[in-house]
Amino acid sequence: MKFLESKWFPIILGVAIVFVIIKDIDFGSRSSSTSFTSSTSSTSSNEWKAPDIDTVPDNEYGRLVRYGQDLIVNTAKYLGPRGTVAAISNGMNCQNCHADAGLRPFGNSFAAVASTYPKFRDRSGKMETVEFRVNECMERSMNGSKLDSNSREMLAMISYLLWVGKNVPKGTKPEGAGIEELKFMDRAADVAKGKAIYIAKCQLCHGPDGEGQLQFDSSGYLYPPLWGPNSYNVSAGLFRLSRFAGYVKNNMPFGSTHENPQLTNEEAWDVAAFVNSQPRPNKKFAYDWPDIKTKPVDHPFGPYADGYTEKDHKYGPFGPIKLAREKVLANAKKEGSGLKSPKP
Repeated sequence: MKFLESKWFPIILGVAIVFVIIKDIDFGSRSSSTSFTSSTSSTSSNEWKAPDIDTVPDNEYGRLVRYGQDLIVNTAKYLGPRGTVAAISNGMNCQNCHADAGLRPFGNSFAAVASTYPKFRDRSGKMETVEFRVNECMERSMNGSKLDSNSREMLAMISYLLWVGKNVPKGTKPEGAGIEELKFMDRAADVAKGKAIYIAKCQLCHGPDGEGQLQFDSSGYLYPPLWGPNSYNVSAGLFRLSRFAGYVKNNMPFGSTHENPQLTNEEAWDVAAFVNSQPRPNKKFAYDWPDIKTKPVDHPFGPYADGYTEKDHKYGPFGPIKLAREKVLANAKKEGSGLKSPKP
C-alpha cells in the first residue's frame, strides 16, 4: 500500500488531470465541413443572432440547406477552377467575403436576405430575386460565370440564404446584417498610409503581392487574394471603399470583431484605398446604374450627375459628394425626371 501511495498515486493523479484538461479543450481549428452557429461575443441585445444549423431537420429540405452552407464555405471545391460540379469561378469561396458562412454579425452576414428580397436595387435598376443576386456575386466577387438557375446548387444556396434569415420579420434589416457603414473621414483615403497598414497587419496572411495563400492541396484559398487575376473584379461590391472598409473594420486582422476591432476607422479607410488601388480583373457590366444620379458616393466609374471626378468618387472625401448627391436627387424628385446612363 505504501508502494502504491509513493509510486503510483502521482501518476494516477496526473493522468486524471490531463483527461480533464483534454476534455475541456475547445479545438479551434475547424475543418472545411464544420458547421457554424451564432456568435456569443455580442454585447448588444438588438444584434442579430444566427440560427443554429444543428436544428435543421434531417430531410430533403435540411439536406439542401446543409449543402447550401457547404457551397458557401467550400465554393472552390464545387465551382472553382477545378470544381467537382463546374469550373465557373476564380477559386475563392463565398465565405471569404461572408464570414462564418454568412452567419457572423457585421461580417457581411446574410441576415437580411430573406426579409428584404425580392427588392429593387439601383445598381441593376430593377427588382432582384435571390437567384439574381447569387449570380451577381458569381460574376463579380467570384469573377466567374452564372450558376445554372435550375441546378441543385442554386436551389441549395437559395434554401440556405432563406433559412439564415428565417426569423427576421419581413421588410426589416436587423443590426449586424451586411456590412457596417463607417463614418466618412474629413479627408480622402490615403493609399500610402494604407500600404503601411497592409504591410504591418495584413501581409502575413494575404501575401506581399496580395496573392493570398492556397490550401495545402491547392483546392481553394486559406487566405483569399486581395488583388491580382484571382481576386474580385472592379464590379464587385468590395471594390467600393465603404464596403471594403466596413468589412475589414469588424473582421480583420484575424480575431477582430465588432466589439473588439483592431483597426481604427481611418486605418480601415486607408487600407481599403491601398487594396483597391491595386490591379484586378477589369470586368464591367453595361447595365449597371441605369440612373446615374443614384450611383453611390464611392462608385469609382463615371459618368456622374454631381460634378465630381472618378478620383473623388474612389478615394473621397465623401462627405461633400454625399451632399451634392442628395441635392441632385432632391432636384430630380421635384422635376420628376432622371439622368440615365448612355446606352452601350
